[in-house]
Amino acid sequence: MSTTLIQNGRIITAVDDYIADILLDDGIIKMIGLKLEVGPEVKRVDATGLLVLPGGVDPHVHLENVVGQSVTCDTFASGTRGAAFGGTTTVIDFALQTAVDGPLQAIARAQSLAESQVGVDYALHTIITRVDAQVLADMRHAQRHEGVSSFKMFMAYPGIMMADDAAIFKALRQVGADGGMVALHAENGTVIDLLIEEALAAGNTAPRYHALTRPALMEAEAVHRGIKLAELAEAPVYFVHVSSKGALKSIVEARDAGIPVFGETCPHYLLFDDSVYENEEFSVAQFVMTPPLRKAEDQQALWRALRFDDLQVIATDHCPFCMREGHLGYRQQKSRGKDDFSQIPNGAPGIETRTSSLYDLGVVQGRISLNRFVALIATTPAKLFGLFPKKGTIAVGSDADVVLFDPNEHYTVRAEHLHGNCDYTLLEGKTLQGRVKKVFLRGELIVDGDLWLGKAGGGRYVPRGNVQAF
Repeated sequence: MSTTLIQNGRIITAVDDYIADILLDDGIIKMIGLKLEVGPEVKRVDATGLLVLPGGVDPHVHLENVVGQSVTCDTFASGTRGAAFGGTTTVIDFALQTAVDGPLQAIARAQSLAESQVGVDYALHTIITRVDAQVLADMRHAQRHEGVSSFKMFMAYPGIMMADDAAIFKALRQVGADGGMVALHAENGTVIDLLIEEALAAGNTAPRYHALTRPALMEAEAVHRGIKLAELAEAPVYFVHVSSKGALKSIVEARDAGIPVFGETCPHYLLFDDSVYENEEFSVAQFVMTPPLRKAEDQQALWRALRFDDLQVIATDHCPFCMREGHLGYRQQKSRGKDDFSQIPNGAPGIETRTSSLYDLGVVQGRISLNRFVALIATTPAKLFGLFPKKGTIAVGSDADVVLFDPNEHYTVRAEHLHGNCDYTLLEGKTLQGRVKKVFLRGELIVDGDLWLGKAGGGRYVPRGNVQAF
């Protein structure tokens, strides 16, 4: 491994802001100080005028994930390359329990896909679709021996992914007692399915009806129900992709009462609102994600929640499907639902644009501080999901995952310039302030401007410990 001295950068962590040098050696941060003296053999990088950030931790990505009859168009190779160019050095993906196997088989299957491809470090959540004695035993084994300490369950998609309340309660009770956490996709799935059925029967097939059949009230109801299940189980709970002020109301009340409830939102809920659904064009399909985009007032509530720690994480929910059928050979993509909105694969890309878009929208526009920015995209997800202090901070002994970021550079986002497989970006043509310049993964330079210096298989699986944030 190479040894590198990063000089004169402005180091930003969740709590610190100072100018110093950082010595990266043997994969970790060996030393931080002023005007560090090193030998001539050490590589030197001048970071004057740049922010030095911990590598981002994105705890919600879908690479090579099967969604119904479709598969997300980013592989572990292309998705993690995009992550790296966006300043993210650790992702947490999903191992899906199928109808015929259990959590341990799901973990092994995901690892076998990822291991030779990943360009950054990765961990796994397990998606639990059914709960019985063997599944609970496997979950406990996964926590103790596989480094998988979080499990995702769905309150939506009946007959496909949805778990009933009793199954969720049993999982919450055991996982919480063992020091882990259940993450919930909170929407009332049975009511939503009824609304979809009624919309299609009325001849409403355009993509905009995806949003109209997934009302914010059904997210709010499910979040409230999930909190009560967690309270009864005396366990922490984490809500993925929170999108509405109704859902936030229950989260805020629970946290004020001392219940360990945590949540994330995603860049698309902060960047866009439901005005994008105001036409019948199929181009609206790029905004078909779950939950859908909400009203501008919901967006304002999300920003307030991020500022006051009612939400703790900004994850991408990177779940990309191409708009053009056959792009790079991918089939069953967004156009699958051109005559039926319910057949459009739900999801949107965002893994590469998270850091710059949130710096521009959050820090530059005065919504959050630099320290809070780092907490939201790196430190708190690392703590919540058992990766801290190995990941998520700049400290002596931590992994040398370091991002050099130019806070003043402006650039225009174009899908053709991004590094994943998706043929569009929600930010097409938008000019952002702030850009990733260099990325180090465990001390090795993997991104240098527009150059990819990493390699498929250069990332590692990172076993995780217990929840650390409360």
